[in-house]
Amino acid sequence: MLQVKNLTVTHKKDLTTLVEGLSFVLSPGDRAALIGEEGNGKSTVLKLLYDPALVEPYVEWTGEIVDKGVRKGYLAQELAPDELTLPVWAFCQSVPAFGDADPKALDRAARQVGLSADLFWDDRPMSTLSGGERVKLRLALLLLDSPDVLLLDEPSNDLDLATLEWLEGFLLGCRVPVLYISHDETLLANTANVVIHLERLRRRTVSRCTVSRMGYEQYVEQRQAGFAHQEQVARKERADFDAKMEKYRQIRDSVDYQLNTVSRQNPGKGRLLKKKMHTVLSMGRRFEREKENMTAMPEWEEAILTAFDGGRSAFPAGKTVLRMDLPQLTAGERVLAQDVRLWVTGPERVGIVGANGVGKSTLLKLVAEELLPRADLRSAYMPQDYGDLLLGDRTPVELLAPSGHRDDVTRARTLLGNMKYKAEEMEHPAAGLSGGQRAKLLFLSMVLGGANVLVLDEPTRNFSPLSAPVIRRVLADFPGVIISVSHDRLYLEQVCTRVLELTENGLREVTL
Repeated sequence: MLQVKNLTVTHKKDLTTLVEGLSFVLSPGDRAALIGEEGNGKSTVLKLLYDPALVEPYVEWTGEIVDKGVRKGYLAQELAPDELTLPVWAFCQSVPAFGDADPKALDRAARQVGLSADLFWDDRPMSTLSGGERVKLRLALLLLDSPDVLLLDEPSNDLDLATLEWLEGFLLGCRVPVLYISHDETLLANTANVVIHLERLRRRTVSRCTVSRMGYEQYVEQRQAGFAHQEQVARKERADFDAKMEKYRQIRDSVDYQLNTVSRQNPGKGRLLKKKMHTVLSMGRRFEREKENMTAMPEWEEAILTAFDGGRSAFPAGKTVLRMDLPQLTAGERVLAQDVRLWVTGPERVGIVGANGVGKSTLLKLVAEELLPRADLRSAYMPQDYGDLLLGDRTPVELLAPSGHRDDVTRARTLLGNMKYKAEEMEHPAAGLSGGQRAKLLFLSMVLGGANVLVLDEPTRNFSPLSAPVIRRVLADFPGVIISVSHDRLYLEQVCTRVLELTENGLREVTL
């Protein structure tokens, strides 16, 4: 059992409180989803629970983590660059439990995650494994240590549809409690039985933590229903109060008028009016005290994304955007697929799916290389790895207003403010922001550039399950062309007008 008591986490750099007063207990059978908007400290909390030394350089914390004798297995969101260059066997041998395991234990761990034990001894670099293979391999290595609790940071990232379904089964069958972060709403709906929600309200200055022992969909429904009821009660109380105060003001003004006009020759009436005014003012003070106890209007952290300009981004219907015919799709000397034919016309929104490692991102990169230089299009590319576009120490403002002109900087700051970036976050190096915050930056740059063709590799992968519906609505309303790779089942259903599956024999249209 893992217990957290009154945990508060504060950034050292700007003293921002990420989490305040978080308390919960993880027990056998718990599948607890840690959710919240981008930059709210979810990954920081997970690292802190595993090993406080991981977050000591940038946050301070108070509270109590009761974990004596608890063996924890932690799956980081990403592998370090030096780990990606290691051969698979060397990566495995860097894990102490691997060296202590006998062949039976290795075989058992591999079977638990649906892998062949031969993969442990593979010579390929870790970077060449598919996303699904990397997640399964790392989970198998965690299981070798027989953990009492699993802490998983975005295990659903980079997984194809089949592996996502496997992950759902793994979580549902897990015998130890699991605390995990995921942006896949379908996965959350199918697996979570506890929801831990981290919020930052009032322009991200006040933290709120909510722990609910229920499924994700039930939590969202109850939360929305609760807010709706609270707002209804609060509005009714305010309307009744305003009516009461209006009547009070009329009485007060009437008595005040009589006091100002009473004749000096009638001191008895004047004394009665002063006494009456004293009673009226006491009533007013009582009403003000009642106001302090009224039901508060509900507060929640809104997910905001600036919409694309419908006029600038509109694309003529039927105009050919892309005609790509590849006899072979290759990565180095390796042939990934044969006879890949991708034809796109405006204003289609194409989603490409396929097994991990089949070459979807490779294909999308070729699409971007062909479309970005074209003068007749305003194309924008969002790769899976944002590092390619957010290099160096440039801040969000510098990235959105590279000219440095006063008007451009003001507009960039306004847009960032609308998306609830704090002033301090606007000045942080973009490379150090959370994945979701960096994704928002790339979307903003597409908006500012007036793009009418978007080439997107896993566009919703770094957005919280609360932001993702907003992203999907914005993209579903986009009047231009979208060519994308995604394993987000709701994105494919709600945004894409056509879904293609990439196989070793090319692309084929599919119905999900």
